[in-house]
Amino acid sequence: MKLDGMHHITMITGDAERNVDFYADVLGLRLVKKTVNFDAPEAYHLYFGDEAGSPGSILTWFEFAGAHRGRAGAGMIHTIQLGVGTEASLDFWAERLAAKGYASERGERSLSFEDYDGLRFELVVADGANPPLRAWHPEVPAEHAILGVEGARAYARGAEADRDLLIGTLGFDELSDGEYRLAGDTRRFRWGYDTSSQRGFPGAGTVHHIAWHSADEDHVAWQEQVAQAGMHVTPVIDRDYFLSIYFRQPQGILFEIATTSPGFAVDEDPEHLGEELRLPKQHEHLRSKLERQLTPLTNPRGVSRQEA
Repeated sequence: MKLDGMHHITMITGDAERNVDFYADVLGLRLVKKTVNFDAPEAYHLYFGDEAGSPGSILTWFEFAGAHRGRAGAGMIHTIQLGVGTEASLDFWAERLAAKGYASERGERSLSFEDYDGLRFELVVADGANPPLRAWHPEVPAEHAILGVEGARAYARGAEADRDLLIGTLGFDELSDGEYRLAGDTRRFRWGYDTSSQRGFPGAGTVHHIAWHSADEDHVAWQEQVAQAGMHVTPVIDRDYFLSIYFRQPQGILFEIATTSPGFAVDEDPEHLGEELRLPKQHEHLRSKLERQLTPLTNPRGVSRQEA
């Protein structure tokens, strides 16, 4: 039984329109699902990723309209690493971000920047073991497209706080102090800690949780294994596009384990993902109300494909 890298990472934003503009246009990802928060249906839940919405490519946001900007602190993820093909791709993205009004900072084989909410990203040359997970965008050449999520970094409460959970229970490899890698059958993911005594608080531009990718048939076994490790884990929850379990690990970070199936094409034609508002079954009766309340969003993918 092995986790296959990361499934998705979920953040908070205060502005759904800017969210779609930045991730589906500036970064060239595909808006693969436009739905609402299961627990707060008046709030959007937007998913971005590659052409198929593949696990390992997915970044998602809860929109709490007008939310104040948060700050990452101890026990919170502070940086998400996205893969690109080459160092030439880093040059492409530095120019594209600048043209769109976003500053960036070049590092060794990396490029750091923040989105409109202050969420920090780092573009890195992708791990050659990871299959490329590209989206199509008319202004982003395929050789420079983002290839999936490569890693994430968090601020540590204590260097050893979750070492046993990561290695003994979840199957991470320890590379060095505070540096880990989750190596699945098809994808690998870097996970690392930096020390900080800064107190964080949730809000726009912060990470809500990270989800690891489980094979469908292993999901209940993972729930049992996490519980045996002393974590308070939820029952299996149906999220329409995958099944999930959640637990807060010793650093304070909310972990999820999510299944492969049924995927984002379960309720939409794969050619038209993210173009219509999809609602969880228990909220379908609220459709007319929600369509009046939610800010209308246009998936730029439909528009750009028609013009191509």
